[in-house]
Amino acid sequence: NVYKKCLANGTWALKGNYSMCKAILHEEKKGKMHYQIAVIINFLGHCISMVALLVAFFLFLGLRSIRCLRNIIHWNLITAFILRNATWFIVQMTMSPAVHESNVIWCRLVTASFNYFHSTNFFWMFGEGCYLHTAIVLTYSTDKLRKWMFICIGWCIPFPIIVAWAIGKLYYDNEKCWFGKRAGVYTDYIYQGPMILVLV
Repeated sequence: NVYKKCLANGTWALKGNYSMCKAILHEEKKGKMHYQIAVIINFLGHCISMVALLVAFFLFLGLRSIRCLRNIIHWNLITAFILRNATWFIVQMTMSPAVHESNVIWCRLVTASFNYFHSTNFFWMFGEGCYLHTAIVLTYSTDKLRKWMFICIGWCIPFPIIVAWAIGKLYYDNEKCWFGKRAGVYTDYIYQGPMILVLV
């Protein structure tokens, strides 16, 4: 607060007192602060998610009595989420601006692993949807479903998709550890397209 002193003769002091004022945050500082808060919230969210997923994983591991195809599919979905979160933490801890610019092999492998596990999340959700659809629409056909079918959907189908994406990145967009997009280069749609397709 700025204030002026009223003198004994009834006039105001010429100079205001600025001692109670606080510095106004510049827009750049505000933007940086908001970004840092968003990063902390994102990190905390991933930590809480990881703890909850690990609790669920160990419950499925310990309770053998609940092991049926439906729960095995769900357990694999949880595992895919755990692996995606784990690779997210690896990306956050290892990918500095210097590493991005150097484009070393290990950082490209980390990015490929992250995208693979990100894809498996969607394909395991698709597997869950297929199982539920079969259980509701074709009620007496669930006994014909086999675990290997869902393992192929969840873990195997994303692998050649990510290999094709990695080859595309290697030849058309081989920079910055394969993170981000360059204008006019659409290699990321090689793995994002199938994920969108299984959502539809």
